[in-house]
Amino acid sequence: MMRRVLIGCECSGIIREAFRRRGVDAWTADYKGAEDGSKFHFQGDALWFVENDAPFDLFIVHPPCQFLSSSGLHWNKRRPERAAQTEAAYRFATRCISAPIDRLCMENPIGCLSTRIRKPEQIIQPYQFGEDASKATCLWLNNLPPLQPTRYIAPRIVDGRKRWANQTDSGQNRLGPSPERAADRARTYLGIAEAMAEQWTPLL
Repeated sequence: MMRRVLIGCECSGIIREAFRRRGVDAWTADYKGAEDGSKFHFQGDALWFVENDAPFDLFIVHPPCQFLSSSGLHWNKRRPERAAQTEAAYRFATRCISAPIDRLCMENPIGCLSTRIRKPEQIIQPYQFGEDASKATCLWLNNLPPLQPTRYIAPRIVDGRKRWANQTDSGQNRLGPSPERAADRARTYLGIAEAMAEQWTPLL
């Protein structure tokens, strides 16, 4: 029986294709269409496909982090309407991590999920997986082992501080304001996607 994986709230196809290269029947699901035009993409509510489609062996899900991450939560005091959006995002994340699938990985930046759901099983960085980039990423894992780093990329040193290629010397992200900025920042780095597929496929 072919192994099936669903990557939820994701439309780039980066993780999907890493699994498919290893013979896994991997799909993405998102309200947006597939960026790569793939036919292996469900357009709609990712949780609907988990709960109503044929069984999946692994669910990797990326709840929208705009209202959950530490970098965004400080706006809640200045814009009270965001508090309700944070609560809605939190409820969605709790549904994700409780999805009826034996093996599950939920990904999000450092933020309120670490205190409101539980501490993540792992916090990873792209530079641990062959990427010249810094982006602390939390992984909540159900019945999955932590990812093992694959290749460390050393930073440049600026005034005694570590900086990677996606950062300015002051530590800010290099991406300037644009309509695509949030989507570009949210994409999973290929090195991490390859590690997920390489290390977790044998468990399915």
